[in-house]
Amino acid sequence: MECLAIGSLPYKNPQKAIETVQKYFKNIPFWPQLSKVSKNEDMTIQFLEGMPSFFLSEDENFSFDTENEKFFHDIEIFLSDYENIINQNAPELLEKFAITSDFSSTFNLFLDLIRENNCQYAKGQITGPFTLATTLTDKKGRCAIYDDTLKELIVKILSLKALWQVKKIKSKGAKPIIFIDEPTISQLGTSAYITITKDDTIAMLKEIIDIIKNNGGITAIHCCGKCDWSVPIKSNVEIISLDAYHYAQNLSIYHKQIEQFLERGGKIAWGIIPTKAPTLLEKTDLQTMQSKFDKAVNYLTKKGIDEKLIIDNSFVTPTCGAGSLSETLAEKAMKLTYELSNSLKERYNDN
Repeated sequence: MECLAIGSLPYKNPQKAIETVQKYFKNIPFWPQLSKVSKNEDMTIQFLEGMPSFFLSEDENFSFDTENEKFFHDIEIFLSDYENIINQNAPELLEKFAITSDFSSTFNLFLDLIRENNCQYAKGQITGPFTLATTLTDKKGRCAIYDDTLKELIVKILSLKALWQVKKIKSKGAKPIIFIDEPTISQLGTSAYITITKDDTIAMLKEIIDIIKNNGGITAIHCCGKCDWSVPIKSNVEIISLDAYHYAQNLSIYHKQIEQFLERGGKIAWGIIPTKAPTLLEKTDLQTMQSKFDKAVNYLTKKGIDEKLIIDNSFVTPTCGAGSLSETLAEKAMKLTYELSNSLKERYNDN
């Protein structure tokens, strides 16, 4: 049972971050998001490079300037570029939407790691469209998800950021796994977003997922809260990633959909290592993590899902990113994830 990691780490030294990836995630490496190196590596900001008419306000919050005349001109150019990239396979245009070194201090190091280790798989990530569209606003403070034009821009810029990663990872000989990080999707259906429908959310996710899959990537959706897991599943994602330390029982509510998902080849990434709870992480050990994993799986087996079906289609991960932890605790979380993976491989004779 292989291990994966969610994107963020707390290091200020990019090389040290990559060495941590090499040490614990050699089979499926990822590129770390290092917000302590630059605020541009924060998940809300990192994928906005190249977004039309996007400005930093005086309080250092990003917003769309929809009242600027340049806005509509920029949109026209962007949509033309998008159509040419998607329909005409225009690599020179796709480079306009690269994740540059100003927005990731580790991506090029990550590509070197893939090449040097002849990795079969490698993991990238983007912020999810629901999360980004409910975070960004226009200059009047109105959420972007309530404006069809802004919502479309967000979905398309994220699609291009995902596609660019897919192309770069494939160029180094690895199969890309692209995580769509959707922490805020846990709020779908609450009073805060009561007018946003499941179908609208699925459509946003599916547009990005289809582009990744059509270009040879594997797709995943990560949510570290209680989630209506029917939404990711209906978007045709291939991996669902959850905080299984706190919310494994929530997953079992959707056991019928989960069983069908696994039977058609879907996989579960069990977030067992509690990166969102530093006090728990300080006290925990491998034995405790093994027990937590067993308990999480048992929620599904008690609903009648075959254990072998679950185990054969599982990864282990931290519950969420480790960017807010100390370097010492982040190292412990990565090490425990690696050790739990190896322990479960031995238990289930997974070679």
